[in-house]
Amino acid sequence: MTGTWLKSGDATSKAPLRMFCFAHAGGGGGFFRPWRELLLPEVEVCPVILPGRETRVAEPAFRRMEDLIGPLCEGLAPHLDRPYALFGHSTGAAVAYEVARRFQEAPARRPRRLLVSGRRAPHLAARRPPFAGLPDDDFLRVVAELGGTPQEVMRQRELMRMFLPPLRADFSLNESYRPLPGPRLRCPVSGFTGDRDPEVTPLELRLWETTSDGPFRMRVYDGDHFYLAGLPEPLRTDLLEDLRCDIREAVS
Repeated sequence: MTGTWLKSGDATSKAPLRMFCFAHAGGGGGFFRPWRELLLPEVEVCPVILPGRETRVAEPAFRRMEDLIGPLCEGLAPHLDRPYALFGHSTGAAVAYEVARRFQEAPARRPRRLLVSGRRAPHLAARRPPFAGLPDDDFLRVVAELGGTPQEVMRQRELMRMFLPPLRADFSLNESYRPLPGPRLRCPVSGFTGDRDPEVTPLELRLWETTSDGPFRMRVYDGDHFYLAGLPEPLRTDLLEDLRCDIREAVS
């Protein structure tokens, strides 16, 4: 990998806790940029940039989780010099979970908390038929139905076709994902979802509690799959409530 996993200047603040953030399929670090000022000075938001997205658009995107996790963890390792948490939304929740499991093996590198959003527990089967291999027009139609991509972008067909390879890779990564071999988590897990999310029910979210020996907390908000866009105040309040517990433990 030739690019960097964090934007230049990230992981440099004096916040007592870092939160590495992983976006949904087709999303990038920019999705979490509005969160930065809203969580400082207590939490430094560090959006993770995967190959094929944003400044790394020229790099081939990963299509399978087992190929991604090794290079990703190697890239994040230098930034684990202070307490940290992992937040992932949708496909990003699965990525965050596997990163947490990989770092679980080294006590000095364990995450303080895993925060998952908009995704069923990892052992549950997908409810949506695979579509990453559909013809271009059919594939883009499903992507549009999922939301998360601005309509003005979806209408620019040539632009969308340029982004087809990384988009397909993201959804292939999601559709092929099965939990990798690894340990149970020991850290607390927090789960979040919108009450009208077509991709996950509250029960499917609650089953994340089976992934860890640590405590589990769940919140359901008014909204759909992208209830978290812009960091609404109820979500901000709950994130800080959970992460302050981790900050207190880190500094005690």
